[in-house]
Amino acid sequence: MTRIIVGINVAVFVAMALSGVSPLTPTVQQLVKWGSNFAPLSLGAEPWRILASNYVHIGIIHIFFNMWCLWNLGRLAERIFDPWTYLLVYTASGIGGSIVSLWWHLQGVGAGASGAIFGLAGTLIAVLYLGKLPISRDALKPTLKSLISFAAYNLFFGLVPGIDNSAHLGGLGVGLALGAVLAKSYSEPAESRARWRNYALIGTALLLVAAYNYVRHRAAY
Repeated sequence: MTRIIVGINVAVFVAMALSGVSPLTPTVQQLVKWGSNFAPLSLGAEPWRILASNYVHIGIIHIFFNMWCLWNLGRLAERIFDPWTYLLVYTASGIGGSIVSLWWHLQGVGAGASGAIFGLAGTLIAVLYLGKLPISRDALKPTLKSLISFAAYNLFFGLVPGIDNSAHLGGLGVGLALGAVLAKSYSEPAESRARWRNYALIGTALLLVAAYNYVRHRAAY
C-alpha cells in the first residue's frame, strides 16, 4: 500500500512537471488547475478537491520530505494494519486535514500528503498505546517515543509561515480518533477486526460529511 500511494503521488508530480508546471515553484494558478484545496471551489462545485489535493505537491522539496516520511511510517503501518485499514486511515485523515484547512483558511490554497501522513502517525500512536498487541510494552516504548517525537517536531516546524499546520492537526486528530476506535479490536480475531474497521469506515464517513457541510455552511458557499 505504501508503494502504491507513493507511486500515485510521484506520478502526479511527474505529470505536472511534464505539462509545464515548475518542479520548484509552481504558481497558485497551476496548483488550482491540478486539484489543490481552494475554498471557493472545494466548498462549491468541486468537493473532490478535498481528496485530490492530498496527491498534489508544491514543488520537489515538498514531495520529497512528504514521501520520505510516508515511506518510513508506512513500513511500520504495514506490519500492523491490513491494506484496507491502512487505506481507510490514510484517506480519512487526508480528507479530515483538508476540511480543517478549509475551516481555517477560507482563501488559501492547500496541497500535499502531510495531513494523511499525520493521520497515519496518529493511528499508530493510538493503536500501539491502547491496543493489546503481541509485543511487550518495553519493546513498544522506543517506537511510541519516536512517533510522538515525529508528530511534535513536525507540528512545531509547521509554525513556520507558509506551512498549513491546520491540515496537520486535522489529519492527526482523525488518526488518533480512528486509532482509539480500532485499538481494542487488535486483541480479537481477524473477522472481528474487519467488522470494527467497517464500523469505523461508516462512522468516519458520516462525521466527515457532517464536518464538510458545517464548514460549507459557515463559509456560505
